[in-house]
Amino acid sequence: MSEPIAYEVVIGLEVHAELITESKMFCSCRADFFGAAPNTHVCPVCIAMPGALPVINREAVAQAIRAGLALNCDIAENVRFERKNYTYPDLPKGYQITQYELPQAVNGWLEIDTPNGPKRIGITRAHLEEDTGKLVHENGVSLVDYNRAGVPLLEIVSEPDMRSIDEVNEYLIRLRQLLIYIGASTGDLEKGAMRMEANVSLRPADSQELGTKVEIKNLNSFRAVRNALAYEIARQEKILRAGGQVEQVTLGWLEHEGRTYVQRTKEDAHDYRYFPEPDLPPLHINRAWVEELAAALPELPRARWQRFVAQYGLSPKDADILTAERSVADYFDALAAEVGDALPPKKVANWVMGDLFRLMNESGLPIDAIPVTPAKFAGLLKLLAAKTINANTASQVLKTMFRTGEDARAIVEREGLAQVSDAAALESLVGRILAEHPDEVARYREGKTQLFGWFVGQVMRETRGKANPGVVKKLLEAKLAGK
Repeated sequence: MSEPIAYEVVIGLEVHAELITESKMFCSCRADFFGAAPNTHVCPVCIAMPGALPVINREAVAQAIRAGLALNCDIAENVRFERKNYTYPDLPKGYQITQYELPQAVNGWLEIDTPNGPKRIGITRAHLEEDTGKLVHENGVSLVDYNRAGVPLLEIVSEPDMRSIDEVNEYLIRLRQLLIYIGASTGDLEKGAMRMEANVSLRPADSQELGTKVEIKNLNSFRAVRNALAYEIARQEKILRAGGQVEQVTLGWLEHEGRTYVQRTKEDAHDYRYFPEPDLPPLHINRAWVEELAAALPELPRARWQRFVAQYGLSPKDADILTAERSVADYFDALAAEVGDALPPKKVANWVMGDLFRLMNESGLPIDAIPVTPAKFAGLLKLLAAKTINANTASQVLKTMFRTGEDARAIVEREGLAQVSDAAALESLVGRILAEHPDEVARYREGKTQLFGWFVGQVMRETRGKANPGVVKKLLEAKLAGK
């Protein structure tokens, strides 16, 4: 009996990211529409009134170029907008203005991490277009809100290079992170600023020929992408193992039912009847402008992660946490520079990922809104390094700093929190505590060595946490040993 065929999954993604601009793609309506009353961010252009003409948003073009550069793409010098014809209620013109034959950026890649090491996912193209309106289905009727219609959108199309749902998830995380880092998109999934479509097919594992793909449209969360792909992979495999053929269709995803459904059958480019947009001129992109935009890009996440590992000696996991958000990475860079050689970067990182993150989570504040600046935090850590205060006191002082914004030294001096390192004073206290607890001393000397921490705790309690733990431990060790 022959072994069952092993199938390989082949996945490509189309990601639609709303770009950060003040106005829409082809008109002066404000693009920050979220939360506004329906149909209040509209004008004759974005709702397609007769005689209204579009004008290209220069900043949207700049954002597309920035994204293309960050994705290692070739930036086209000549681009053109075209009409993509299809009739839906959320497209007031009956067509979408997009780039087709001459897109903004092509032939790029994005590196992701896999269990087998780094892997490059090819970027076929990144092109500009306008977003559609939003349909709302309530009480048996469909309503349309055109506030989103005309918002600048960048569609990023990958090569079919992903071979698992885990690779898809990693790609989406890294792509979203990149777009946020360069300030091109908010990446806010809850507000629909990033939406995904997945192309998936199966083929025999030893084959190089692509199978019949299906497209899953309008996935608005990473969870939806994972669940939809898992369902669709299982559905296609079942068809193939039964000797059937997968049909090329466009699918939707029913989140509440956990399944895909057919929206329309096979669709090709000619179905959209593309032709050059007659109301917009072709664009010539000046190479000097591209170089200017490239020079202004921040250090990208991957490069920053590599630098944090090399420069600060951080573990890959810690570097990943500290570079996940640009604002956090900026804060850590500034803090490490302020601390200098007073503490190793690893210890500085532990304070950020531990106490500081805990306070941020409790307060709900992002790092660029907290009252503890890198310089103030460095002042606290320098007091710790100089043994003016101990770690427990430093943690308490940080809480006060987070609440009040005060400098660490002012808090320490006002509240008398300086660390007690006087061996003579501490020796007397240690002797008294041991004398008051003869039973515990006897049990320790009989082998209950875990009581050592209890003795340290007693001394720290008596000194309200101000005793130098190193001195306390040395004194305890000597006296408990009978010296």
